[in-house]
Amino acid sequence: MNTTTTAALTHRDRAVLRAVAAGRCEISRTGGVLVVDGLCFSDQFAGPRLTAAGLIATAAQTGPARLTPSGHAVLAAA
Repeated sequence: MNTTTTAALTHRDRAVLRAVAAGRCEISRTGGVLVVDGLCFSDQFAGPRLTAAGLIATAAQTGPARLTPSGHAVLAAA
C-alpha cells in the first residue's frame, strides 16, 4: 500500500473522497474506473490513484466505492 499525505492530495482528490464518503461513487476494482452520480468521472486517473494510495476501495468487482480507514483519516485531517 502506498502512503499519501494530505499535502499531496489535490482539491479534486479531496472532493472525490468527500463524494465517496457521501455514497455518490461506484468504482471498478479491476480498472479503478470511477463513476460519480452515475456519470464517468472526467479524471480517469483519480480512481486508480486513490485506490493505489489505499484511500478508496470496493468489496466487489464493481460496486459502491468506500473510504478505507486511511481515507477517513485523510478526510478528517483536511
